[in-house]
Amino acid sequence: MQEEVENRSVALCIKASKLTADVLKAALQKTLAEMEKNERNRKAPPIYKGKQSVKHLIGQGAGVTSMEITDGNIKSFERTARKYGVDFALKKDASTRPPKYLVFFKSRDTDALTAAFQEYAGQRIKKASRPSVLQKLSQFKALVKIPAVEREKRKEQTR
Repeated sequence: MQEEVENRSVALCIKASKLTADVLKAALQKTLAEMEKNERNRKAPPIYKGKQSVKHLIGQGAGVTSMEITDGNIKSFERTARKYGVDFALKKDASTRPPKYLVFFKSRDTDALTAAFQEYAGQRIKKASRPSVLQKLSQFKALVKIPAVEREKRKEQTR
């Protein structure tokens, strides 16, 4: 097996009117560069960032941890996770009512994910504490409908 690898040959075809040492050298350099490029592409699998499938996350070789979310508004979590650069995968568990979401992430991203969850929870609490614009508008409409106290208008001329 080792001899086959050592004795491997490369066929190179060059079209030239006059074959000189410079033309041969340039052709060999270009061939070697192509071979190295193909070898590099074969070795390195693609690296996925951000939201990805569970299969890709597990295939990256890092330990995977999961966390459960019961909130239906998962898009806002995705925004904060992208902000912190967390590699994660979402899986919906529809067997329960309401559906639960499992968030899988790399174990090395634990600190970043904790910060993302804290920010996400802070946003949710802040959003829940302020009243909606439609509620404020309906309150102001009700105030406008109540008749205001009418004042008597007096016109007096003073000399």
